[in-house]
Amino acid sequence: MLDVRRLRLLRELQIRGTLASVAAALHQSPSSVSQQLSLLEQEVGVELLRKVGRRVQLTPQAEILVEHTSAVLERLERAESDLAASLDEATGTFRLAVFQSVALALMPATLSILETEHPRLRVTMTQREPESALYETWAREFDLVIAEKYPGHNTPWHPELDAVDLTTDEVRLAVPPAGSRFGDITSIAEAARAPWVMEPSGVASRHFAEQACRVAGFEPDVRYETADLQAQISLIESGHAVALLPDLLWLNRTPPVTLHRLAGRPRRTIFTSARRASAHSPGVTATRQALSRAVAEGR
Repeated sequence: MLDVRRLRLLRELQIRGTLASVAAALHQSPSSVSQQLSLLEQEVGVELLRKVGRRVQLTPQAEILVEHTSAVLERLERAESDLAASLDEATGTFRLAVFQSVALALMPATLSILETEHPRLRVTMTQREPESALYETWAREFDLVIAEKYPGHNTPWHPELDAVDLTTDEVRLAVPPAGSRFGDITSIAEAARAPWVMEPSGVASRHFAEQACRVAGFEPDVRYETADLQAQISLIESGHAVALLPDLLWLNRTPPVTLHRLAGRPRRTIFTSARRASAHSPGVTATRQALSRAVAEGR
């Protein structure tokens, strides 16, 4: 009988690429991981790893084992989920990944609901960009991720993850208050003369904003880059920049900047993803329900 824990190490190595990355993710030492994989090789009686420079590479036989390991782990997770669902109570630690606008607008109310109705569920929240958080949820670092999708920009696809829409919000042009520098701008085309603040390259909101500017006939002068939306708002409010911002930021607060609708009124979609094997577990179900209530109560 093959050791599932050692098989999982082999799968983690395929996902993460290096023994050091596997060790860090699983809170073990690289030497311990290497030793466990050597024992797995002895168990199966074939070579599983080959040295390529300073790294190791999985052999074709190792790839076969990883494919079966993924199926075994999914089946075990489904068994745990079914067992937990039979108890009809959300308990234990639940790991949630969120991006900033959701953390600001929805998480305080969501956590309050969970604390009141599911006191035995311990929720941990980590801020991550959706692109990386989806991958990390697939890799079993999180139980649920809240992600976003902008028009014309699809998120990475992982077959083991589901996707459940939570809400949508409109994306608008945010400019300084009337009377301020650049406060007279009312459209993207007019914003060609202003400095822009955007999130770093590689994220959906940056791609959407750049494309919107190019459709309007100019390349934006992205003078400021920050993933901190509060910092973006401060730069706009003080007259230093303009930006495209989603409406969720203004939930339960008055915008300190001037907002203008874009042509076509584009909307961002916010959704949650969990591994299909655990999608019906009490923790996932309770958190999704609490998020939906937080959205409804904030409208």
